[in-house]
Amino acid sequence: MVKNSFISVILQDEKEENKGSVEFQIFSFTNKIRRLTSHLELHKKDFLSQRGLRKILGKRQRLLAYLSNKNRVSYKKLISQLDIRELKTR
Repeated sequence: MVKNSFISVILQDEKEENKGSVEFQIFSFTNKIRRLTSHLELHKKDFLSQRGLRKILGKRQRLLAYLSNKNRVSYKKLISQLDIRELKTR
């Protein structure tokens, strides 16, 4: 398996202090998503990992929706740092 360099936007001190913050949770879900995506490129028929990826994507989507409603500035900053798309609004 190929090792990828994952993003490290949040400093080590901040990681230890803010593990429960919405921003850190979104950050860790994004790392998990990228790791699972690279895994699924090698193992296309790993259906359990596909299910886990879909569950993590849903959790991150709900957290992003919550953050966009509560703190729009922090949401925009996090979206640009993690290089992910903005949520679709209905």
